[in-house]
Amino acid sequence: MSELTAKIAASAKTIADRIDGDIPKTVLVLGSGLGSFVESMTVNEVIDYSDIEHFPQPTVQGHEGKLIIGEAGGTPLICMQGRMHAYEGHAPRDLAITVRTFKALGCENLILTNAAGSVRNDMGPGSLMVIQDHINWCGVNPLIGANDERDGPRFPDMTQAYDLELQQQLHSAAKRINKSLFEGVYLMAIGPNFETPAEIKMFRTLGADAVGMSTVPECLVANHCGMRVAGVSMISNFGAGMGDGKITHDETLSEGAKAAGQLSEVLIDFFAHME
Repeated sequence: MSELTAKIAASAKTIADRIDGDIPKTVLVLGSGLGSFVESMTVNEVIDYSDIEHFPQPTVQGHEGKLIIGEAGGTPLICMQGRMHAYEGHAPRDLAITVRTFKALGCENLILTNAAGSVRNDMGPGSLMVIQDHINWCGVNPLIGANDERDGPRFPDMTQAYDLELQQQLHSAAKRINKSLFEGVYLMAIGPNFETPAEIKMFRTLGADAVGMSTVPECLVANHCGMRVAGVSMISNFGAGMGDGKITHDETLSEGAKAAGQLSEVLIDFFAHME
């Protein structure tokens, strides 16, 4: 057993020992400023990341570092209230521990949310964007290194990284409750600095619709180990050079708080009809 495999097994056992009953099949990851979604959940158990053996620890404001076990919209959930980022100094392979732990627990679906900057003039702060595809611009890949075929193939296909059925179910949920959802390509930059105006222009030319500093590593690992993935970006700001003033993390958290209610409504209906 490799060191990484041993860490994942230990993390999974810690969580499994705290869950009374069946382990949920669906995991929801909450991005910056979106932690208030847990107020929409029926909560059965709260586990601090610090109590989970070998679990990476978040260090960024707006990421509480708690695992919430419960349900939303009638769907049993494991909810990550806060995530880890490469810019915090976590080794790329360690970023895989969370998703591989959930896979080891028997989870099948991974729903990712994030706060992102828009590179589109028609998609302003407060908008929600279903992720159709992504561009890995960050130079980080948690799959680098020795591959265990029991986890997934050496060269995983990413033709449909974000599940088409789950994308459609998100759009259907928004339509039922009269909410608008954009759709587009998410680009991950490494951070922690926000992008320059020249970089935003380049990202637009490359085909990106939104840019952020997360999500892609989790998507890569989930695809590698055979989980279905869906993603939603909450647009917290326009990219550099597209608006007035500077971009700040406080703005990200503030806009996240404003849009959290809208995203929660969409997710609750999504989970209520999830297939």
